[in-house]
Amino acid sequence: MTTPMEWYVVNTFSGYENTVKRALEERMKGKPVEDAFGEILVPSESVTEQRGKKTIKTTRKFFPGYIFVNMELTEEAWHMVKNTPKVTGFLGGNTPKPVAQREMQRMLGATSGEAKGVEAAPAPAVTYKVSDNVRVKSGAFANFTGEVEEVNQDKHKIWLSVSIFGRPTRVEVDFSEVEPAT
Repeated sequence: MTTPMEWYVVNTFSGYENTVKRALEERMKGKPVEDAFGEILVPSESVTEQRGKKTIKTTRKFFPGYIFVNMELTEEAWHMVKNTPKVTGFLGGNTPKPVAQREMQRMLGATSGEAKGVEAAPAPAVTYKVSDNVRVKSGAFANFTGEVEEVNQDKHKIWLSVSIFGRPTRVEVDFSEVEPAT
C-alpha cells in the first residue's frame, strides 16, 4: 500500500533553501526512494528594485528558511530529508503534518503566477475602490482601519494606508482579509 504524495514544509538554515533543494535532489537520484518524491519548491518571486540610479532584478523568498517538498511520507523518505545537510527538520517535528491542499493550491498560484489545475478564485462579494475605508479582519494587520490607495482586481489585493505608531504606513492585504469599515 502506497501513501499519496502530499506537501510538507521542511525547515532549513536561512539563506540555504536552494542549496538544500539541490542537495536533496542529488541525494535521491538513482535511489529506490526517488519514487517517493515529487516537486521540491522554494517559494520565491522575481522583484525589480531601484537602488540609486540602477535597476536591479532580485529574487525574494516568500518564506526564508523553509522549502516545500511534495512526497510520500515513508520512513526512508523522512530520513533522507531529515539527514540532508542544512536541514533542521520538518515543520511539526517527528510527526509532520501535510500542508492543506487548498493552502498549497494558493501557494502554487502565488509563486507560478497561475496554479496548474486550480479553478479561478470566485469574485469577491464586495468590490473596493480607491479612497474606501476598510477594516482588516485577519492577518498581521488585524483590527487596523485604513484607506484604500490602490486595488488589483486580478490578484485580489488591496494596498491600504494604515496608521502604525502614528505614522501612515502602506500595507498590502488580500480581499479576503478586509471588510468595509462601518
